[in-house]
Order: sequence, then structure tokens, then C-alpha cells
Amino acid sequence: MKTLALSFFAAAVLMASDGALAHVSLQDSQAQAAQPYRAVFHVGHGCDGSPTKRIAVQVPAAFRGARPQPRPGWTLESKGGTVSWTAAADAAAGDKERAQFVLEGMAPPKAGAVWFKVLQTCEKGSMDWSQVPPEGTSAASLKTPAVLLTVLGKREFAALRAQPLVEGAWVRSSVPGQQSTGAFMRLKAREAVQLVGVESPAAGTADVHEMKMDGDVMRMRPLAALELKAGQTLELAPGGYHVMLQELRQPLAAGGTVPMTLTFRNAQGVQSKLELKVPVAAQAPGVAGTAPMEGHKH
Repeated sequence: MKTLALSFFAAAVLMASDGALAHVSLQDSQAQAAQPYRAVFHVGHGCDGSPTKRIAVQVPAAFRGARPQPRPGWTLESKGGTVSWTAAADAAAGDKERAQFVLEGMAPPKAGAVWFKVLQTCEKGSMDWSQVPPEGTSAASLKTPAVLLTVLGKREFAALRAQPLVEGAWVRSSVPGQQSTGAFMRLKAREAVQLVGVESPAAGTADVHEMKMDGDVMRMRPLAALELKAGQTLELAPGGYHVMLQELRQPLAAGGTVPMTLTFRNAQGVQSKLELKVPVAAQAPGVAGTAPMEGHKH
């Protein structure tokens, strides 16, 4: 069975961090190869408090048939492979405004990384979002990264669209000597899929477990696959379905994060991996007095 190495990084916290908003980003950062694609660029803020008055996007040669869309109050220009929007005197995007600029076209014919370099000019100063990391490395450490579009083949793109959305994920913190802990989240299925595997470098083993009453005893057992129906939101929470991390390699302190990879299988039998960085907390976010998971029988 083929497993697609999609390497999709998900922010397991509900909202993007302030650091993420500092970058120019795409509303939808994946596209299917050789298919129409609508690039919506989000500009999260100005330059050190100064309003944005011009956005210029260098269009990669592999992105064909680029058609920039007008923005009210801004002058649109396309010249020499660069598309720009320039604000009228009273239309500049404020420092806290999340402005959008749209470029339609055809995604490149081959799968891979496509980088859009963006120059953001403000009333005072500018930001040159043009840094591209070496091939095979992350842009996470770059101060002013270019905007990444990940182009996928048909099967990979279909597998991506089948993956559930992950919300509210967290891992319960542990103390020295503790060998296991739980991870919890909400999975919102867009299509019928199965969660068939969990991995984490923080633990020797990781499995999806089910807890339920057997007579008057609460028992816990691992599941080979967890079914998610199309349109269903499934809660992985204390006392029910959850991810069990066992043989912990070190204590997990509140405030840290745990890398975790979920493997899904769609209706066609194609597997894909979703990579998360899950925050560690002593209790569920926004919930006081969450009881520890202990004393359950397998």
C-alpha cells in the first residue's frame, strides 16, 4: 500500500501565532499540479507600524497565465514578470489590517515547492519577503521568507483534501518517572477516512486507544483503526478515544510542544501523513481541574 510523504505541518493550536501573522502568506498553500489555482496573498501588518502602500509579487515562470485581480482603491500593474498593487493616497492598508491581494492562474505541471517573492513597501520602510531555504529544509528560521506554494500530484492532492482538520490539540504534561500520557484533539472529517497510525519521537510507542465501561470497570484498549465519517467531528478526549503515548523518553513539561505524526487512510486505500507540533499542558485549554488519566485497566 502506498503511503504519501506529504509532510503537511499543522499548527495544533487553534489560532496562528503573532509570529505567523508577521509573514505574507497564502490563504490556501497547496495546489494540484496543472490545475487552475487562485493565490490569495494575506499581508498581516505594515512595516513597524507604518501602513502598506504597495505590494509587488514576482510571479514564478512555472506559474502560467497569471491574472491579477483588482483591489478597490489600488492601481494594478503587471510588467516583466512582476505584478504590483499600489494604493491611492487614502487607501493604504493599515498596520493592523489583514489585506488580501489575488492572483489567478495555472499551477505548475510538476509537483514541488514554488516560491513567490513579495516586496511590501510601506509609507515608511519596506519588507522584502524573498528568502528561500535550501532544498529540503524548512523556512521556519528565516526572518523574511518568500511565500511557499506546495504543488502536489493528483493522488497527493486528493489525499490532502481527504485529511481531517485538527483543532484544540494538546498533550498532558508528565513528571519524572512517568511512563505514559495522553494526547487529545478534535478531528473534523471532510471525507470518510480512517486514522490508522500515530508516531512521536517523544515516545517509544503511540497508539489510538478507546476507553469504555466493561461492567463496573473502565477499560482501555488500542485500536487498529479509528473510523471518521464524512462531515463528522470526532472528539479525542479524556475518558474516551485518545492518543496514548507510552515509554516516554523524557518528562513533558507544560509550555513545550510534542512532534506527532498522524497517518490516515482514505476510501481508496491511499495513506497520507499529517505532521503536528502539539502543545503540552497540565489540563485541557480553558478547562480547570482536569483529572489525570490513571488507574485504567487494559
